[in-house]
Amino acid sequence: MKSLRIMLSVAVLSLSAMAFAQTDAHKHAAQSDAPKSDAPKSDAQKSFDKLKTLAGTWEGHGTTTPPVPDMPDIMRINLDVTSSGNALKHEMMGKAKNASPKKDPDHPLTMFYLDGDQLILTHYCDAGNRPRMVARVSPDGNRVEFDFLDVSGSTKYGHMDHAVFTIIDANHHTEDWTYLMPGDKPMQAHMELQRVNQQTAAR
Repeated sequence: MKSLRIMLSVAVLSLSAMAFAQTDAHKHAAQSDAPKSDAPKSDAQKSFDKLKTLAGTWEGHGTTTPPVPDMPDIMRINLDVTSSGNALKHEMMGKAKNASPKKDPDHPLTMFYLDGDQLILTHYCDAGNRPRMVARVSPDGNRVEFDFLDVSGSTKYGHMDHAVFTIIDANHHTEDWTYLMPGDKPMQAHMELQRVNQQTAAR
């Protein structure tokens, strides 16, 4: 008889636990089905969203200070949103006609991504290193400036140190890049870019 009471007690406890688990599961399901309130976006997220509007192909003139003798007259920039929207890829090429990574392999690649509450730029440089920069946004949100954070790889030939993206409108933006040459001598590049397919930007 005693063993029967123990078995009944265990059975009741088990049923209670199952009922509680089902109730808790229903509660969580109801919470997940409920409309979620939009949390305010961080400055980093706003900056990232703004940069992603630049997705597409761009062409324009580039100048350097001091001047670089073999600087191409026309620059071509490809920007692609990738990794399910978690990264933005920036490819810089020197030739506007038939430019591609296969035909022009010596072009730098830059990736933008969120790391916590920071927007990070990692630049895969032709100099063989990978500087990282962290963004700060202007009050109007149309200018995103990147300050040097750290660098991996050899800096024997210098490294990229600073970048500024200024969005003028849906079809025009400028890019300013600062490269530190050996001896920390800065070289600045300025590009005024126009979207190649303006109809795409209007969508």
